[in-house]
Amino acid sequence: MGETPAFFADNLLGDFPKKVDSKSKANETAIVVGSKIYVINGVDPESGSTIGVRIFDKTSGEWINPIVLGTKPEPSKHHSAVLLNDDRVLVVRGNSTFSECFWFLEVGTPFVSEQENTLGNEVVAWSKGVLGNVEKPIVISGPSGVGKGTLISKLMKEFPSMFGFSVSHTTRAPREKEQNGIHYHFTDRTVMEREIKDGKFLEFASVHGNLYGTSVEAVKVVADAGKRCILDIDVQGARSVKASTLDAIFIFVSPPSFEELEKRLRARATETEEQIQKRLRNARAELEQGKSSGLFYHILVNDDLETCYEKLKNILCLSEDVKSARKTFPESIDLSIEHSVSKIDQNLLINCSTAEHEKASNVYVLDLSLLKGGAPGRTRGLNMYANNPLAGDVNRDNQLS
Repeated sequence: MGETPAFFADNLLGDFPKKVDSKSKANETAIVVGSKIYVINGVDPESGSTIGVRIFDKTSGEWINPIVLGTKPEPSKHHSAVLLNDDRVLVVRGNSTFSECFWFLEVGTPFVSEQENTLGNEVVAWSKGVLGNVEKPIVISGPSGVGKGTLISKLMKEFPSMFGFSVSHTTRAPREKEQNGIHYHFTDRTVMEREIKDGKFLEFASVHGNLYGTSVEAVKVVADAGKRCILDIDVQGARSVKASTLDAIFIFVSPPSFEELEKRLRARATETEEQIQKRLRNARAELEQGKSSGLFYHILVNDDLETCYEKLKNILCLSEDVKSARKTFPESIDLSIEHSVSKIDQNLLINCSTAEHEKASNVYVLDLSLLKGGAPGRTRGLNMYANNPLAGDVNRDNQLS
């Protein structure tokens, strides 16, 4: 069993300038990557509201304050750190819930390298670690009147705990009874334009002078709640999502014929002739792009609603026995403030034993072999289970994810 390559700063005095007062920074770990030492503080000296990061360059003998991207973890009285594959550091925060326990500090991933080239400065990026995997988001497109809204409603009704919608952003003002964060994320145009430029949106469009769009974070929030995100967007939006880093299932819903689509639109009797003609023009273009672009993995012809719905469920591998298959996690894993970590191959052993309760120690195994994603989103695929040290082996029956 090898200890993790993470040490308190006072154990690396030969690598640090003498002016560093390591005794005054007890909650400080240092990770050596090549000629650089990444020093992770329990509290950011400047803001005090997040974990801080500094870099010591052994070649130049100088300290570097990097640009820190991503969602930053809150301060921690004690944390452990371990280097993974020379490009990111796993930070384990003590006394934390599942949702705040595991964080990845990326120091040499492709995302970090790209940002360094763009910003011309040293960059590190935080990514929250999430236990378990989530099903791929679903992108459903189709012309107005094809019935995709009805199909989605049936899906949500039959599997209420499994699916969720992302909350879109818009620059328009809220209407009466609309609530921020529920109906839309209402934002300033300059803010949204900057975030679009920074790559924080999967897709966006200008409608009647206002911007509308789906952010990366909005989709991640649905996944964090243990649900599968459904995106009901047009073909242009689907194309933007396909070009992003989001791994999704793309489904196009088509009418049996254009004549049938026109019949359905007119049967609604909710629009003027001018509006119907506009929708028909847009529908013709969407049908042509949806069927010929190679963008969509599946094309469903909605000739009969029930038949089409059953085909949709087959695509998503849904059946009666998965209606309540949503995964749940305990609020706490009893990860004490004082803990130690050891790394064996692709597993991290977290020992929460204390001198007073050595026989009742809590030991957890974190499986790192199936990691997916990363900054600027989440790092998923972590699996965790209890290890019984008295039995001498891992008890996978106590798996927590």
